[in-house]
Amino acid sequence: MTDFGFEVTQTSPDAPRALRLRGALTVQTLLRLESVLADHAGQGALTLDLSDVGHMDTAGAWSVVRWSERHGAQVTGLEARLQSLLDTVAAAMPRPDPPEPAPRGLREMLEGVGRGVVGAGRFLTELAAYLGVFLARLGRAARHPSEFRLTSLVHHCQDVGLRAVPIVALMGFLIGIVLAFQGSVQLRQFGAEVFVVELIAISILRELGILLTAIIVAGRTASAFTAAIGSMKMREEIDAMRTLGIDPAMVLFVPRILALLITLPILGLIANIAGFVGGAMMAWAELGISPWMFYVRLTEEISIDHAIVGFSKAPVFAVIIGVIGCHAGMRVESNTESLGRMTSAAVVSAIFAVIAADALFSVFFARVGI
Repeated sequence: MTDFGFEVTQTSPDAPRALRLRGALTVQTLLRLESVLADHAGQGALTLDLSDVGHMDTAGAWSVVRWSERHGAQVTGLEARLQSLLDTVAAAMPRPDPPEPAPRGLREMLEGVGRGVVGAGRFLTELAAYLGVFLARLGRAARHPSEFRLTSLVHHCQDVGLRAVPIVALMGFLIGIVLAFQGSVQLRQFGAEVFVVELIAISILRELGILLTAIIVAGRTASAFTAAIGSMKMREEIDAMRTLGIDPAMVLFVPRILALLITLPILGLIANIAGFVGGAMMAWAELGISPWMFYVRLTEEISIDHAIVGFSKAPVFAVIIGVIGCHAGMRVESNTESLGRMTSAAVVSAIFAVIAADALFSVFFARVGI
């Protein structure tokens, strides 16, 4: 019996419907069987009546078992030899392993903490190794200028620096406005509105200008570095470079990190200037402090030490962002899921590292009295 057919019967309105299959349920009729079963999926209670099935192989049995398990249908009417085949196929169907219970207790908690500490130490060690590779390749480029890729450096300076100017300037401008407005509200209570200039200048020069700039650059650039290098690693372009005798660190790491070293202080300067402009405008509108008075107090009352403190952080932030982005890109595996995961991890790690470094700088400068 090689033909295949079906019909739907219902003995009474309250009884479940029966899908009666007849003929042969074999690999030759598998596509038609799958189509019929798919058409009757999700239509309420249904019983598979196989009393008219004269032949069935493992392909047909697999389709029947899978459909009946998914939709909770009963299988009836099979003769003994076909029922034995159906039971054998059902017993051989793969079943997912039950999830292991989550470990609980002090020992497991300490183990998790230990694994986290070891993982953090390994991560910092790898970052130090990448920093060493960058410095070594930079030194080699200084000894052999012909190996340095100036065109790549210019391209990355444009991508990292020039294209970030609008968002950095807007951020600095808004930060200046917010500081002036909030400072005026608080200082007016004590009749010390004029000191809003010092509040804006010191906050922007020492901390907010370069810190927020570095955070924005970390979000833009760390992800871009990871995505670019990770895509090349997925397409095995880095392996091709090594095969051709090209050093990936010299080609990929040095121009990118050096571009950050050059452009991040410039972006910090732009953010500072924009912050002063925004603060001066809000101070003029809210407190009546003219731009000329703002400029005079800024130049006479604010020490250059505050600017030195702020700009001394820029090279460190640039190296942190660049090394983390390149390291994450080299850790990408041969799938897009890994690329997305490492891109997100690079942004989070870079921002966290920048904030942690800024906190250490604050403690250091407070200790030395600057």
